[in-house]
Amino acid sequence: MKKVERINTIMRYINNRSYFTISEIMREFNISRSTAIRDIREIEAMGMPLQAEVGRDGGYFVMNNSVLPSINFTDSEVKALFIAFMASRNQQLPFLKSRQSLAEKILGLIPENQQETLVLLNQILLFEGTNPNNPDLLELSDLPHPMLEQLIQLILLDRHLMITVNDGKVSKSYPIFLLHLYREKSIWQIEGYDFKEEKLRTFPVDQLTNVEIYPTKKRVNKKMVLENLRKQERKINLIIELGPKAIAQFKKYHPFKYSLSYTDPYQATAIFKTYINVNMPDELAEITNWLLFLGDDIKFREVPDEVLRSLRERINLY
Repeated sequence: MKKVERINTIMRYINNRSYFTISEIMREFNISRSTAIRDIREIEAMGMPLQAEVGRDGGYFVMNNSVLPSINFTDSEVKALFIAFMASRNQQLPFLKSRQSLAEKILGLIPENQQETLVLLNQILLFEGTNPNNPDLLELSDLPHPMLEQLIQLILLDRHLMITVNDGKVSKSYPIFLLHLYREKSIWQIEGYDFKEEKLRTFPVDQLTNVEIYPTKKRVNKKMVLENLRKQERKINLIIELGPKAIAQFKKYHPFKYSLSYTDPYQATAIFKTYINVNMPDELAEITNWLLFLGDDIKFREVPDEVLRSLRERINLY
């Protein structure tokens, strides 16, 4: 580990403690006593308030109300951070207004020669969803749904929610325990456990009209919810074997809840299992499209007739 990286890591390590010793630092970072003492002195010089304890072990107290000093970024870390910002610029992420000020603060922390490198990267690199004629332009479609930030703020306080959804035809409220908030196919989705119906539901955030904390006496946690859902699991009716090409396609895209079980140490073959509700047209169409996306490097072990029929119909269209 380079010196700058080590000192940054040590600062984060001791910032979460009220007391530490030189011996702990030596053990944790596998460094000599003289190096540990030298690093601690540099950290003190940066402004971290430490109080040395006189004694054989050479301990230090971290004074109350300490603030983590400015962190020095390596050249590679600066590039990684900046490229991550660029890649996610057109992804309908929440707190979009704060991203610009955050980027400016980061740029203010780094030397001028690193800033010049980032300006050059900004001119050269383009990512999906970027307007090549004006890379800094944010289209209206880049803005997240206005309810998204409010939803995130609430679930940090409580995951028992009352959400109101309008699908364009009717408005309805659901008391849920939120399991996941995720983004799939450019759409933010809520996955939650419905208290009244005692089943899993998924809602697009775009259809939310209101969200508030649900003051229920029936408090649950994720473990309890998953146990209830496990009891409701339906018998698996789709089992497929995937070869290397299909696994590569799976890694490019797979629905949020799908996962593979690899069958060899080199992860060149795998098994996929799930339940498909063939009576749901949307679910049947989705699995058909996805199986075609995987390509011909798959073998069916078990498959519903309806899925096979849907696949043949789609193939005949071509």
